[in-house]
Amino acid sequence: MKILTVTDIHGNSNTVSELTELLESERPEVVLIAGDITHFSGAETARKILEPLLKPGVPILAVHGNCDGRDVPELLDELGIGIHDKRVEIYGVGFIGLGGSNITPFNTVWELTEDEIMKILERNYHPGDIVLSHVPPKDTKADRIHSGLHVGSKALREFIERNQPPLVVTGHIHEARSVDRVGETVIVNPGPLFRGYYAIVELDEVTKKVENVELREL
Repeated sequence: MKILTVTDIHGNSNTVSELTELLESERPEVVLIAGDITHFSGAETARKILEPLLKPGVPILAVHGNCDGRDVPELLDELGIGIHDKRVEIYGVGFIGLGGSNITPFNTVWELTEDEIMKILERNYHPGDIVLSHVPPKDTKADRIHSGLHVGSKALREFIERNQPPLVVTGHIHEARSVDRVGETVIVNPGPLFRGYYAIVELDEVTKKVENVELREL
């Protein structure tokens, strides 16, 4: 299974146009969007950003980020792509979604306690599922800010250590573009799409093992 992953669009329609052209040539089996579709804007802006990506007909799964407006999750559900606090299957591969972020110092739109994060993960996860989470797990390459501090979710880290999902696709921390591992789990932060970054993940859909990850640029 070829999975194209993006995150942190932050309303940049130019990179979305480039990504739409890429979808038509790459033809991945699924596109994962790890949140912050807008930059503190609502469903109307999010719809304008997402509609071009829907045209190529590639299945899309998305969660909202902490900077998306309060009505964005409802729009994602309306478009049939939202998986926050849900589980879906595509070609026999399960995906669960976690939108928003852990608590930040900035009082952003969508923030969750670590307990809330753990409950969402535990009630949706089946062994072998892929996790699509805006917030990265703590103490990984994917959650390190410029100062060197690790600001990801402790609950997500604990969940990964205990359950070892094959793949966690994340975002939120723009400077933490990376591929990392926690045990057998591959952690991918493709980097923000508004800067032209994305990633391609190759997954064996029978064994549920990640075979390759490439960080790419438009």
